[in-house]
Amino acid sequence: MVDNSKRQRGLGRGLSALMADVGASSANPSTSATNSSRPDRSIPIERVFPNPDQPRRHFAEDQLQDLANSIKTKGIIQPLIVRSRPGHGGDYEIVAGERRWRAAQIARLHQVPVVVREFTDIEVLEIAIIENIQRADLNPVEEAMGYRQLMDRFGHTQEKLAEALGKSRSYIANLLRLLSLPDEVLDMLKDGQLSIGHARALITSDQPIDLARKVVAGGLSVRETEKLVKQAAQGESTLKAKSQQSGSSIAKDADTLALEGDLSAALHLRVSVDHVAGSESGKITLHYTTLDQLDDLCRILTATN
Repeated sequence: MVDNSKRQRGLGRGLSALMADVGASSANPSTSATNSSRPDRSIPIERVFPNPDQPRRHFAEDQLQDLANSIKTKGIIQPLIVRSRPGHGGDYEIVAGERRWRAAQIARLHQVPVVVREFTDIEVLEIAIIENIQRADLNPVEEAMGYRQLMDRFGHTQEKLAEALGKSRSYIANLLRLLSLPDEVLDMLKDGQLSIGHARALITSDQPIDLARKVVAGGLSVRETEKLVKQAAQGESTLKAKSQQSGSSIAKDADTLALEGDLSAALHLRVSVDHVAGSESGKITLHYTTLDQLDDLCRILTATN
């Protein structure tokens, strides 16, 4: 649990300051030890545990093996950054360096060099996300889920994230919108079968899973995917037009599309906003693809403060 005082103080004690600490520790551990609450040390590898909130879930086996081979001959050059493991005296939780820790196990090391630092939960999560993003180690889904964690658990806004990460708000928003896609499509994105461009084209579709399968099977480009989505939408519009007056369908403006995107990112569902031209009325349609999504929506709608 993170108390409200921590939620209101922005991104921890400053991402730049946090990453400077970690960078200094990794580059020159003997120097950083004087600033740490505990000296550098080597500890048994079985007393070190990964961060359960680590946004990175996939570690390439071939890359881990290459690193393990290097560790066998040269040892671990940069120490792991750890903190005391909450609720487990004598154990440590990784703040930065899980890839080295995994490779060290493959190399059958019994001890690993560490720098012990005292970080809060929010600082640990921030460091894990930024470290991976800076090294381009996260796939788009992991990156988006990391941002979502910072927003949902610690109350950060898209603007604050964009400012701290040196990215545009639209970049953060577009990445978060990917999470409105069904799990099957997200798995294709994580596995590299789909690119971000493919996924963004599928967000607006009422049948993203079927279209994603066609894209993968046919090896379609992003442009071809966009065309496929438009064709599918036109087919649906043709069916709807039979019960509507000719010309009643009007293209949505940029503000409406942006609103749909923001709502989709916030609810993790595809959202359609249909405003009746010339009036102040309209309708919002929420699309869910699993019963779990429906349950989450019901909890949101029935929540009371």
